[in-house]
Amino acid sequence: MNFQKYSFRFISLFLSIGLCLFISCSNDEAIQPTVGVVIPPQPEEEPEMPASTLVEGVDYFLPNIDLNNWKVTLPIGNPTEVEPPEILDYANVEILQEFMYNDSTDGALVFHTYPGASTRNSSFSRTELREQIVPGSNSTNWTFAQGGRMKGTLSVPEMSRDGNTSHRTMVMQIHGRLTNSQRDLIGEDDNNAPPVLKIYWQKDGQIRVLTKKLKDLNAPSNKILETTAWTDNEGHNFSKNVGTDKFTLEVIASDGRLEVILNDEESVVYDDIHMQKWGIFENYFKAGNYLQTTDEDSFSKVKYYDLEISH
Repeated sequence: MNFQKYSFRFISLFLSIGLCLFISCSNDEAIQPTVGVVIPPQPEEEPEMPASTLVEGVDYFLPNIDLNNWKVTLPIGNPTEVEPPEILDYANVEILQEFMYNDSTDGALVFHTYPGASTRNSSFSRTELREQIVPGSNSTNWTFAQGGRMKGTLSVPEMSRDGNTSHRTMVMQIHGRLTNSQRDLIGEDDNNAPPVLKIYWQKDGQIRVLTKKLKDLNAPSNKILETTAWTDNEGHNFSKNVGTDKFTLEVIASDGRLEVILNDEESVVYDDIHMQKWGIFENYFKAGNYLQTTDEDSFSKVKYYDLEISH
């Protein structure tokens, strides 16, 4: 027997078996799961959200104001006014875009104004809403006997200054109006009557209320209709300073009575003979930004978040 020959064959066989086992083990390890290591799936990049899927109150905010019964007066033109139905599409009305526009970051309707065009009976300019019970018409109004309520949430975030003191603006009114027969009775050429209520933001956030009082309580009814028969009362300053923060004003007019409420906390009531005498007039609500200065470079911005009226 050739021992060297068989030894060589035995060694070759041994090496072949070892190589097969090595390859088999390597393949088994390749298909075994990795223990203790988890590779998470990679997130896909989110597609840009189309405009049609944006959600009001989540992705943007709009003011809660129904403009069907309001027109707006601007500090330009003679002055310029925009009435329903055009005002309902205010965001697309070019002439309004500087003066009345949405701030969708906090759901406000912004009223911006500066000295410019003024109405016939004033030297001050405004971007201000005027109530129209019949849209597009100033002829239908209301009396205190019929009653009226206006409530709004607002703020005054920007106001120019006169030295160390802010300028002031009127943010709400109840304005009087003569009927055509009253106008003719006293020989006037328009239907203007005084404002019975004026509410101001002033002195960096003080809220001041002014109403009218009759100069002569014994004046006959035709004399009461004249603007010169009335003057401002002493006024009322609410104790809370609102600064540039949001605040709520509510105005309630009823037969012989007028109440103004700040933030559902403070109230001032007028229920005297002057309010009773005022019952002779028709009225309408106003709200917005009526700047009380003509100083060069002055301006103001008033934000309304909600505004409602009822009768």
